[in-house]
Amino acid sequence: MPEAASAAATRATIGDSEFDRDTTVARRAPGVYDIDLSAGWTIINAVNGGYLLAVLGRALGDALPHPDPFTISAHYLTASRPGPAVVRTEAVRTGRTLSTGQASLFQHDDAGNEVERIRVLASYGDLDTLPDDVRTSATPPAIPPMDQCFGPEDGPAPVEGSSSIADRLMLKLDPATLGWALGQPSGRGEMRAWFGLADGRDADPLSMLLAVDALPPTAFELGLKGWVPTVELTVHVRCRPAPGPLRVSIATRNLAGGFLEEDAEVWDSADRLVAQSRQLARARLG
Repeated sequence: MPEAASAAATRATIGDSEFDRDTTVARRAPGVYDIDLSAGWTIINAVNGGYLLAVLGRALGDALPHPDPFTISAHYLTASRPGPAVVRTEAVRTGRTLSTGQASLFQHDDAGNEVERIRVLASYGDLDTLPDDVRTSATPPAIPPMDQCFGPEDGPAPVEGSSSIADRLMLKLDPATLGWALGQPSGRGEMRAWFGLADGRDADPLSMLLAVDALPPTAFELGLKGWVPTVELTVHVRCRPAPGPLRVSIATRNLAGGFLEEDAEVWDSADRLVAQSRQLARARLG
């Protein structure tokens, strides 16, 4: 694809990139892992939810007999901070084609008390064993070519202090979903973008857990401002993505009671729907 030519000449590879290093967990004991959450994946002072999901996803991939997340659901209990954390996993059921496990990430608060930050339940399998049969009515999002889209470097950060994670991403946003950046939000609650990692690393199932939560919130196009914290996020990984940039499309149809949903689709360079997600987030009103 012509868009792929914009990647850096020296590309990181899967397993040897900043994302891989920053999501690596160290096994302390069976099912128990240590990690130092990187400040590079923060928005304001909180660690991005997609990055956290990838950390727990990597731990479960080590703890369970199957390698790939098929479905993973996370409840975000308290905001995570950069710094030391521990992940505790438990196998719920192991079968021939699917394994189910749960994991929680803990940190210590200012008083020294251990606090649970996020809890997930996930089913893992082997994406390489899935049949090729596809029957779908879904179609890829219509996003202009990458050189006609805009990234964080083209304007001010939408949330003060959000540049840390932006520096690690290749994001090119569809101009049709950028009304909020010009003070003219469309009211449609849509966000679309080309997505990749800034060091050129190709996507894999773990990085797609980040992709679904890496775009500016759809709340911006609804005319809202500020942080939109995730309450719950469920991701379905449908197949291993082809090399090249991803296209991510996110839409919100209903904001009510101070909460909104975001439905995301992730498409690869071969025009395959490779991941889907839904999250519930809290919106700042007024």
